[in-house]
Amino acid sequence: MHEWFFFAIFRPRISLIFKIKNMFELKKSGEKYHFVLKAGNGQVILSSQMYASKSGAMNGIESVKKNCGDENCWERKTAANGKFHFNIKSTNGQIIGSSQMYAAESGMNNGIESIMKNAPGADVKEVE
Repeated sequence: MHEWFFFAIFRPRISLIFKIKNMFELKKSGEKYHFVLKAGNGQVILSSQMYASKSGAMNGIESVKKNCGDENCWERKTAANGKFHFNIKSTNGQIIGSSQMYAAESGMNNGIESIMKNAPGADVKEVE
């Protein structure tokens, strides 16, 4: 007697989930440089000042990465129109980057938390 074996081969549905990281984008504007930090959804959550050199802007990025975990480096503000925004400062008190305006204080705090969590490991990409 022959025994027959049947093998059913199922091709499982494979779902790949990609977590898009926050990304620093370094840009040249005229003769100066600046950077933005974008959230995983592409929204700008931090914008820098203008720097005279590329190395200055890169130092600014490193300063954000280094200082973002220090609660003392965050300046939370309320504008005259009642909207909320923040700055991150270096240890010498100089503003490194500023946020957009948020309608709610919770949105501002979420932006700060996102930077604190994700900026230290964010990649840097030069863009046109």
